Amino acid sequence: MQKKILRYFVLFFGLIFTAQSQSDSIPANIWQIKPTFNTGFLMVHRIGIGHLVKGYPTIYELNVSKTTNGSKIWQLENNKPDIGLSVQCIDFRNPKQLGYALSVVPYVEIPLSKQERVSRMILRLCFGATYVTKHFDISTNHKNIAVGSALNAYVQFKWFWHLKINSQLRFEPGFTFTHLSNGRSNVPNLGLNIFSVNAGINYQFKHQQKLKLSIDSSTRAKSKHEVILISAIGPNQINVNGPHYRSFLFSAAYQFNKRNTHKFSAGIDFFYDEIYQIDSKHLTGRDNVGFEKFRMSARLGYSYNVGRVSFPIEIGYYIYNTTVPDATVVSRIGVRYYSASGLIGHFGLRTHYAVAYNFEYGIGYRFNLK
Repeated sequence: MQKKILRYFVLFFGLIFTAQSQSDSIPANIWQIKPTFNTGFLMVHRIGIGHLVKGYPTIYELNVSKTTNGSKIWQLENNKPDIGLSVQCIDFRNPKQLGYALSVVPYVEIPLSKQERVSRMILRLCFGATYVTKHFDISTNHKNIAVGSALNAYVQFKWFWHLKINSQLRFEPGFTFTHLSNGRSNVPNLGLNIFSVNAGINYQFKHQQKLKLSIDSSTRAKSKHEVILISAIGPNQINVNGPHYRSFLFSAAYQFNKRNTHKFSAGIDFFYDEIYQIDSKHLTGRDNVGFEKFRMSARLGYSYNVGRVSFPIEIGYYIYNTTVPDATVVSRIGVRYYSASGLIGHFGLRTHYAVAYNFEYGIGYRFNLK
């Protein structure tokens, strides 16, 4: 009788231990491979590039990614996204003037709902660089006024659905917006925009390994209220084959963390642009002196955050400038990295009415307000 009772106790505690082990474990990250085909049209955002459209551009992608399992707080906040690297080739259907674009870019794919379903909508954020085989050349390719350099920034937003076929296969149809530009570091630079529909097949490699449950919360914001200071520099150009000029940014902003993933900001940007000095003298007939050399804008912003990486969108109005040679409204898109120490790495694209003015390369610091 005692032996039976002992066996029951051993069995009971064994079951408890097994259940506890399962609840305190999570699946390991799983590798995936996904070929994707995109076809669409080149958006004629300026009448001057209409002659470059010769057909419907095609984007070929090979994506390698891995799942996240919720072991970090930012993964849970973003519904356990996939992170990966995409190798892409764009055929612009104009081999003589536009050629091809070859890209290697990192990305994150964020589910827009917490619940896993047979059909689930996903947002891809993709930011990197691309090499264009045909760009403007005053002697051999003077009609390509869209792209002024071989190396360009590459931005891609994709909205698509996970349609589960079986435990390892997914069909992923959707639509995509793709942009490439050199940020006016070389002119001409109207940039290229492609809107396309896409279809991909995602294959997930089997992996049964379990990991011990441990959630890293180091990316959680320390306060809902922050002050952000950023300083940056960037090049731009006025004339083809002309000299390069510099633009400087000094920015201060208050940022409110609605959630770790959503931040809202309001701030002041000071700009010192060497091109602005030239344009202003041309309009007024005299050199700017003292504070007249600066332009100041008041701005509002929103950023979506994936852990320490932030994707800001900001728009402002020039509340101080001595002349208006180009625009009164200024905007910015970009990417920032927030380190644990408070330092910020900043890369942005400044635009006037959606036309690139310059890239910004800078650093900053984040102060937490209690």
